[in-house]
Amino acid sequence: MTAESEARPRITTDAVRELLSDPKIFADLPPGLDDDAELALDSLGLVWFLHQLELRYGLEIEPADAFLAEFTSIRRIADYLAGVHGP
Repeated sequence: MTAESEARPRITTDAVRELLSDPKIFADLPPGLDDDAELALDSLGLVWFLHQLELRYGLEIEPADAFLAEFTSIRRIADYLAGVHGP
């Protein structure tokens, strides 16, 4: 484990839920929404979500990347981000 990975917080499902609850992404994200429930991010919401990831975690992801079609649930987003960002 590197010093850099030790300094970065893991992006958990709770962190993804918090980011998605931004009114610019999902105005009414139900607080009890299951982590595996289907989500549909529109293009503007997705761009804002990626912007927030960069601001909070220093993680730059291009919106044109093919994996973004897989952003269909809180858990799938968190799993992907753990793979590219986590230790």
